[in-house]
Amino acid sequence: MRLAYVDTSFLLGIAFEEPGAARLISRLRRFDRLFSSNLLEAEFRSALAREGISESGDDALRHFTWVYPNRPLTPEFERVLSAGHVRGADLWHLANALFLGHDSRELLFLTLDRRQQDVAVRLGFPV
Repeated sequence: MRLAYVDTSFLLGIAFEEPGAARLISRLRRFDRLFSSNLLEAEFRSALAREGISESGDDALRHFTWVYPNRPLTPEFERVLSAGHVRGADLWHLANALFLGHDSRELLFLTLDRRQQDVAVRLGFPV
């Protein structure tokens, strides 16, 4: 089974039709399951509203299995930060990906943020 954790930047690249958006869509379709923190929903909807895009985003969001940690993510935060410094939202997404408990080599981490991508690689995620 092909699994991926998706960061907000990746989904926004598609929504904003950035260069290569068709390639991003094609890449998403290769996975059996897509995971993300529900922070993605807040960031995604906020960005659409900021840009005056009236689409709700519901169609894009319905493909996700949401990660809801049932405990503090302190061990995951520490592991991420030992691999490199990232902004708070990026830290949250990486920690949620680690929380899933899959071997990081089995869960791709999809992001368009270079810094976050570098840290994901250091954590063992394919990108």
